[in-house]
Amino acid sequence: MSTLSDKDIPLPLVSIIMAVYNREAYIQRAVDSVINQSYINWELIAVDDESEDNSAQLLENYKNSNSKINVVYQQHQFLPAARNNGIKNSKGEYITFLDSDDEYHIDHILKRINYLTLHPQVDFLHGGVKIIGNEFVPDKNDTTKLIHLSQCTIGATFFGRRNVFIELKGFKDMHYSEDSEFLERVMKNYTVEKVNFPTYIYHRDTPDSITNTIK
Repeated sequence: MSTLSDKDIPLPLVSIIMAVYNREAYIQRAVDSVINQSYINWELIAVDDESEDNSAQLLENYKNSNSKINVVYQQHQFLPAARNNGIKNSKGEYITFLDSDDEYHIDHILKRINYLTLHPQVDFLHGGVKIIGNEFVPDKNDTTKLIHLSQCTIGATFFGRRNVFIELKGFKDMHYSEDSEFLERVMKNYTVEKVNFPTYIYHRDTPDSITNTIK
């Protein structure tokens, strides 16, 4: 397959939505991985979900030192609401996500922009993870069984054209499986591809990670 370099392709704005709740120990790793992206035209929308630690101050420090970073505050409403709030405050032609205890490989954004540029018929991408820690989770349909994460829907890997998120009105207010539910709606209405380049670095070694629970 042919490839495009950062110099060859147009540089549409990519909005990265990062929901944050009590992640002071991991924010630097996550945000620095965005700042260090080889693809330069991005904005980071960090949505603080009423953190009780020093997360908000760390985010403000980044905001004050980098004009590409914005911080949005909301009352504690959990992940789907935070992502929807980030989408609402974003400006990008493309929208994607980063969980605040994970990180990106340096070419994470570039590879996805490259793919969508070479495949203009595709509206939405998901997949492409490198897992740090336990690679298995309980099956939501039978919690006595374990399934590999490659079989799960990982919402933080979603990368799509803006109209997809706007037309589907974002994520539904669910306590779990909101990623799977959203992807099902996307697949009914748009062209979706699952990619296999492992550039989303997924830290399952974080003790209270949302994604250490059933997907």
